[in-house]
Amino acid sequence: MSGIVNLTALLKTMEPVLNPEEFVFCSVPGSLEEYAPLHPLATFREQEGLTLIVEKATALSYGLEFEGPFRQLTLSVHSSLDAVGLTAAVAQCLTEHGISANVVAAFYHDHLFVKTEHAQAALNALVELAASS
Repeated sequence: MSGIVNLTALLKTMEPVLNPEEFVFCSVPGSLEEYAPLHPLATFREQEGLTLIVEKATALSYGLEFEGPFRQLTLSVHSSLDAVGLTAAVAQCLTEHGISANVVAAFYHDHLFVKTEHAQAALNALVELAASS
């Protein structure tokens, strides 16, 4: 099943959803297998270490150092991995509101992680962007 490629269609139908949990970013040594019990939402191997995105409560209970907390906004539209401009348009919108975002593109959806204190403002800005597209 292929996703939407057209930028206007993506923006009009992106339907952002704010996840209630708080997440944090951690950089840890070792392999993913060592951290599987933490049930990370996402991982990425970098030269400096393994990045984990985990629930804040999990990081605290395992004594991990982290950056955050963040809330996850999911763009519910099924965006194609070949789509051009969605990330740029969303980033521009949030930039205009002074909101930083960390973007994770998965197979079906794009996910934004914004500081908890900016989450509602980010959601409002993206809803506004969709309505004006």
